Amino acid sequence: MDKKRILVAPLNWGLGHATRCIPVVRALIEQNFVPVIASDGDALHLLKKEFPGLEHYSLPSYAIEYSKYPFLLKFKLLGNTPHIIRTISKELKSTEDLIKTKNISGIISDNRWGVRSRLVPSVFITHQIQVLSGLTTFLSSKIQQAYINKFDECWVPDLPGTINLSGKMSHLKKTAIPVKHLGILSRFEKEVRPIDYDILVLLSGPEPQRSILEKIMFKELKDANAKIYLVRGVVEKIQKIEKKENFTVCNFMTSKELEGVINRSRLVISRSGYTTLMDLAKLGKPSFLIPTPGQPEQEYLARRFRKMGISPGCEQADFTAEKLQKVKDYSGLGFFSSLPGCLGSDDFCRVFALFKGE
Repeated sequence: MDKKRILVAPLNWGLGHATRCIPVVRALIEQNFVPVIASDGDALHLLKKEFPGLEHYSLPSYAIEYSKYPFLLKFKLLGNTPHIIRTISKELKSTEDLIKTKNISGIISDNRWGVRSRLVPSVFITHQIQVLSGLTTFLSSKIQQAYINKFDECWVPDLPGTINLSGKMSHLKKTAIPVKHLGILSRFEKEVRPIDYDILVLLSGPEPQRSILEKIMFKELKDANAKIYLVRGVVEKIQKIEKKENFTVCNFMTSKELEGVINRSRLVISRSGYTTLMDLAKLGKPSFLIPTPGQPEQEYLARRFRKMGISPGCEQADFTAEKLQKVKDYSGLGFFSSLPGCLGSDDFCRVFALFKGE
């Protein structure tokens, strides 16, 4: 019997959606499915590098860009609404074409509203059933939930109980959405390795905020008495590694390379993006969190973990090297790694039952 082909389609907004699909793709292969990758931009390039032997297809781009001025982000996204609606329509058509021409038996969409079909079982992955957007949270959440309800299931990469990573974003008191919790989902494995770097800086996310934070890191940490590895989070054709004062700078890494450098670092400075938090929780690394300006989700998560005494952080414009001294007073995200919550092969067998017709 032919193996069922499952379309895996992450949103191209930063790299988090693509990277958290990596363990899902690996599990599909282990469970005797054939993953077919579809995305655009850096997300597609990254998955091509991770899985060169799989089929990859381009989807229409949402072309989401950040404003240099965080308070304008909401208005910029609002202005892009007509383009987003057109993109969803194009996604629906592209998805139907892939189903018909590439023999697709199921869909896993990570936050792509238009990658779904009535012809095959369709799943939506998100940690935001409630979308935080300031004064418009009620509206943005209703829109998100309306789209999620067009899918057969919603998979939430988090723990199901009161102790969890995503907080109020995916743990609603009441919802009619059919939810399955995936646990803490990470592409990485924890290893005890000798420490080579005092600080690892993980940059990610849309421009121009990624570049702004990069400049701040060089300015504030160049005089630090520390060995620093900085991963720029820019996916290019060729990997480049260079020395710059007390920094080793790399444009991008494969999952295996990044897993190694995180395990060999004492402290991680990163955005408070949800996928990054899952990775740091799995690897049990002390962290300092700097949310992307104007992104309420990341601001909420960074604030939440500060209040819980788990990880310190600050606003991007307020960062100084001295603030890193606070890390020793916090318990660290490794607290979550002691809890059951990372999927094993038996759990994925249960999750993938939808595609087996069980």
